Amino acid sequence: MKASHQGLKRVCFATVYSMKGLRSAWIHEAAFRQEVVVSVPLIFLTFWLNVTPYEQMLMIACLVLVLIAELFNSAVEAVVDRISDDFHELSGRAKDIGSAAVFITILLTTFIWAWVLI
Repeated sequence: MKASHQGLKRVCFATVYSMKGLRSAWIHEAAFRQEVVVSVPLIFLTFWLNVTPYEQMLMIACLVLVLIAELFNSAVEAVVDRISDDFHELSGRAKDIGSAAVFITILLTTFIWAWVLI
């Protein structure tokens, strides 16, 4: 690492790259956009629900976890697609496993929201 990219400067560069990644996900990934459009109103909804602060934090954390899983899944898909457009069993497996991670986080979120609200 360059000496000029340490400390606060490194944090600033990392923040710029992270914002670039979020923008890229928003522009190129329909699933990410859909999950954001669902998550943001639900996050605001938690402030009007009759839940404890811990329950609210858990409900919001699950929604954010879905977005994180989708970002990882999108990253895996981009790398696999960059390597080759040809079908390969390992490429398909990587994409399927990434998709499964998103699916499991959505199931977890659904379960926790149901558990808290019921």
